Amino acid sequence: MDIGECLKKWRRDLHTIPEIGLQEYKTTKYLKAQLEAMGYQTIDVLETGTLVYINNACNETIAFRSDIDALPITEATNCSFASQHEGYMHACGHDGHMSALLGFAKVLKETKETFNYNVLLIFQPAEESPGGAKLLVEKGILETYHVKAVFGMHLMPSLLEGVVASRSGPLMAQNGELDVKIQGRSAHAGLYHLGVDSIVIATKIIQEYQSICSRLVAPTQPSVIHVGEIHGGTARNIVADEAHFHGTIRTYDEEVYTKITKAIKAIHDGMERTYGCQITASCPPMYPPVINDRKLYSAFLACMDQTYQELDEPLMLAEDFSYYQKEVPGIFFFLGTKTETQDSGLHTETFDFNEEVLIKAVNTYYQILKNITV
Repeated sequence: MDIGECLKKWRRDLHTIPEIGLQEYKTTKYLKAQLEAMGYQTIDVLETGTLVYINNACNETIAFRSDIDALPITEATNCSFASQHEGYMHACGHDGHMSALLGFAKVLKETKETFNYNVLLIFQPAEESPGGAKLLVEKGILETYHVKAVFGMHLMPSLLEGVVASRSGPLMAQNGELDVKIQGRSAHAGLYHLGVDSIVIATKIIQEYQSICSRLVAPTQPSVIHVGEIHGGTARNIVADEAHFHGTIRTYDEEVYTKITKAIKAIHDGMERTYGCQITASCPPMYPPVINDRKLYSAFLACMDQTYQELDEPLMLAEDFSYYQKEVPGIFFFLGTKTETQDSGLHTETFDFNEEVLIKAVNTYYQILKNITV
């Protein structure tokens, strides 16, 4: 079976068995079976992670990473290889990421070329949550295998099919999940002055948030505070004693993130003093920003062909690949999947792509290994 057919089969097989973070048991069993059939010895890490170490008798190692988890989304693609796990779907392309790394493993097993680096293939669980990259870094795999640089790829439906794209410096944002609860006091709507209206307070807080990014953060430091979910009240004629809302914070700078969270707390403190309510909130930072190493990016750029596209601006998406980059230089890049018939966004129930594009991913990995100087 040629590489294209292998990529198609692997992707479709994996697409049928989506599993969420740290529960990827069937997925890992499948990956290990394919790798061992190629002649590799797999290495277990965490409970559902898999590594392959290719010793080329070199002093330094280059790592290539694929995430393996899926999302709690009910699929609506109507494809013949749709998810067999009800309520779960590979809606973020991780089935393609795994297949591309399997394809790279196959090419490396069959090639007669020599390379200047050892290779570590990382099939990482729990990218979506809770951040498997952090767990693997804490296991010391980068030190154990003397990793000098790390590379990762993500399929991207906003880019034309086959286009490889990235940029130097900030590429993706730091993110945090904001959870806020306002405890007021219930009363009849006709006697509203006896209550403390948590819904009114919630709306005032959310409005105040908008002034943080526009007035407290420099315009050269892009940032986002978005509230996407709000709940409160029990009846139309009752002052709501409790309201809660949930949102996200995104920025490319960890200091800016800290500044935003301090401003949020100040707003909450002011509302408590003004209205006599109680506010409990949490917004722990999740993934750090993805920052492509500038020196390594120059070497990466020299490995790309004329179809490569350099992005003008970073994205406000988040990725736990950033944990590797905090330890060693790393490059994260995108591979476009958009066609006239395939343009559904990531994390949607209709996301799909043509498997032929994965050949470009394999070739890109190969060109990096063959030509990179780190």
